[in-house]
Amino acid sequence: MEKLFSFQDNLLRNIKSDFKRYLYDSISFDERMIAIKGIRGVGKTTLLLQYLKTQNLNKSLYITADHPWFYTKTLLDTAEEWHKLGGRLLIIDEVHKYKSWSSELKNIYDGFPDMQIIFTASSALDIYRGEADLSRRVLSYSLHGLSFREYLIINKIANFKTYTLTDILANHRVIAAEIMEQIESPLGHFKAYLRHGYLPFGSKKGNEQDYLTRVFQIIDACLAYDLAFINDYSAEHQSKIKRLLGILSETVPYIPNILELATQLQIGRNTLLMLLQHLEQASLINLINKTGKGFSALQKPDKITLENTNFCYALSNVPDEGSMRETFFVNQLRNAGSSVEVSDTADYLIDGKLTIEIGGKSKKKKQIKDIADAFVVKDNIETGIGNVVPLWLFGFLY
Repeated sequence: MEKLFSFQDNLLRNIKSDFKRYLYDSISFDERMIAIKGIRGVGKTTLLLQYLKTQNLNKSLYITADHPWFYTKTLLDTAEEWHKLGGRLLIIDEVHKYKSWSSELKNIYDGFPDMQIIFTASSALDIYRGEADLSRRVLSYSLHGLSFREYLIINKIANFKTYTLTDILANHRVIAAEIMEQIESPLGHFKAYLRHGYLPFGSKKGNEQDYLTRVFQIIDACLAYDLAFINDYSAEHQSKIKRLLGILSETVPYIPNILELATQLQIGRNTLLMLLQHLEQASLINLINKTGKGFSALQKPDKITLENTNFCYALSNVPDEGSMRETFFVNQLRNAGSSVEVSDTADYLIDGKLTIEIGGKSKKKKQIKDIADAFVVKDNIETGIGNVVPLWLFGFLY
């Protein structure tokens, strides 16, 4: 196993622990089997290696499922060999790239009760579906892209704590003033974040076009490899889902006409709804329904946004400013754990009780004037007043 140890040591040399993602301190690392899901480039590997650096390296092994080691070895064989050498922690990166991951993880868990297993997977992978039932064995987490707050920290602009949604809505003037004591004008940084700040390999000093090219490559790889492999797509299905994402990227926030869209793609209604579900599971889009409607696999969504604003810039030369506002708002609220629904009277209903209307700095209050617990969220303002809240502040939720 010398090659695996050497591979691990080379990776650890380049890992710094001065900045850890929001999820790190929320993970129950004492659990026996842990899964961390997320899109490519979101920082899953770095998080695992940061944890690995805190462990006894004589008993800890990191492997990636696409390593040449697995040309001749199985995952189960590797775990058994490592256990005999005294290994008690096995970290497996990109487990979805290993064909029989589900059954072999179950066998490792059951066969080596004193070994901890931590693995990462694509957002698109349903870890509870497969040849083996892992639902009683695995504790699953999702790692999202950077919040605006994390973007400011990772780029060494300023260090900030998180604020709850309740805090922001009740005390937004005070919070905005506290933040602006450290950064004179947040709006410039916010616009940069919307373009190239969601994934941690971006930098305010880097080349924006290079970053967006890499984001496009990530999207393409997710469609061509992750989704295709996980859902066993045919070449025709791969072509259809790429075209579907292309159509959505030009029109989001999109109120879908399912019949028209299915006709345009030359597929059936149920197939289209299935593809939309797969795109959301892969963290490429957000599907949003009206208040109280719930969601089922064969139900038409009421609104669709791309998952984050960087995707909008990677897929469109000139994204619509209104689309950016809604995409950012939905992304940050959902990433922070809030439910987001389409409101009957305004843009969104948050956590079943807060009505939100989103717009530019000239947005009026007429849609919400007779509604309790209602707020106007405005872009291009540094501070608000009363129930008018700056959009950028919602980037401090996680």
